Amino acid sequence: MSGSNVGHASNVPVPDGHVENLPQELLDGDEESDAVSADSEPSVVTLSSEPVRVVVEARAHGWRVDHYLSRLFPNYSRALFQRALEQKSVVLNGLAVKAARRLRVNDVLDVRLPELPDSSLPPEDIPIDVLFEDEHLVVLNKPANMITHPGKGHYRGTLAGALQFHFNQLSNVAGQLRPGIVHRLDKDTSGVIVIAKNNQVHCRLSEQFEQRTTVKEYRAIVWGEVAKDRGIIDTHVRINSKIREKMQVCEAEGNARQAVTHFEVAERFRGFTFVHLKPKTGRTHQLRLHMSHLGHSIVADELYGGGKCLRIADVDGSVVQAERETLLSRKAESAAKKSGFESVVDTFDDVLIRRQALHAFRLSFKHPGSGIPMTFEAPLAADFQATLEALRRHSAD
Repeated sequence: MSGSNVGHASNVPVPDGHVENLPQELLDGDEESDAVSADSEPSVVTLSSEPVRVVVEARAHGWRVDHYLSRLFPNYSRALFQRALEQKSVVLNGLAVKAARRLRVNDVLDVRLPELPDSSLPPEDIPIDVLFEDEHLVVLNKPANMITHPGKGHYRGTLAGALQFHFNQLSNVAGQLRPGIVHRLDKDTSGVIVIAKNNQVHCRLSEQFEQRTTVKEYRAIVWGEVAKDRGIIDTHVRINSKIREKMQVCEAEGNARQAVTHFEVAERFRGFTFVHLKPKTGRTHQLRLHMSHLGHSIVADELYGGGKCLRIADVDGSVVQAERETLLSRKAESAAKKSGFESVVDTFDDVLIRRQALHAFRLSFKHPGSGIPMTFEAPLAADFQATLEALRRHSAD
């Protein structure tokens, strides 16, 4: 295990710039762009009416002012920033400007925004698997089938709600619905996730995600036998033009963003491959999209062509029959004729895994307090491990 003494508390990294003169309540508390996903969106920052200074970084050169600010502070709409510019609540280099004004590197924006309405998240008594904890941060093994934070109609059963129950202090710079959330894992992705206990820690961790100094390693089971032992998938991606919940590979133009994934084959089975994945960028659904693009969708990833689940019959139909026969042999023939028993056999559940076979196995970063390098590993979830074992048995036959 190991952590990072990065930057100054007064310079808070955000998706496309850095913020100075933050209100004190933000300096005492948190963010992911890679930092909130492996999968990721810009961090959500809730500001008070105190003035905030934003210094424009190189990546935002040429952007419209209103577009830049709405990306930087997603809690606020683009229309709100347009009104704020008209009312001179936002000024550029000390001057009032129009929303369509194009930014240059090192431009200075002074922003004054109202507080958002209180929308505190109720705590939920949900068990969590703690891998490491100190006064600065917590590292967890997130289970599959758990949303990281509320959104789009999903407000209960989230990791954020569980965090509110188990910890008295969490960062809040990412908004009240994302307490402590520095980065995000998809609902059905299990594995390592780091949580910040205060805003200084959050910002320093976020900076590492933004600068891509963190190292993330995933494990996945994919359809088909991957030919190359290792390789790099380097594409541009954007939101799918027909299905908004999905990403797609595209040309390097417009709002496309580069996505890079390193892969290495760990084991090959009959019709399947166990792979190690290292994302070098943190785009939404990056690993899922890239494996689909490679022609080897992640098992049980329905959105990207991996099917709804993986059954024993998909691996070897004879195994299912053997299991059914074993079940029947445990009962006398007369018992098998009794009402209800036949239905148990007929509905024999041969499903190995019901969610995408993707696991965040390892996360490395520098401790935000000590600067010591830290590495954490999360053991494979039971359904993932059972699937691997079934594939090994089948391939050994």
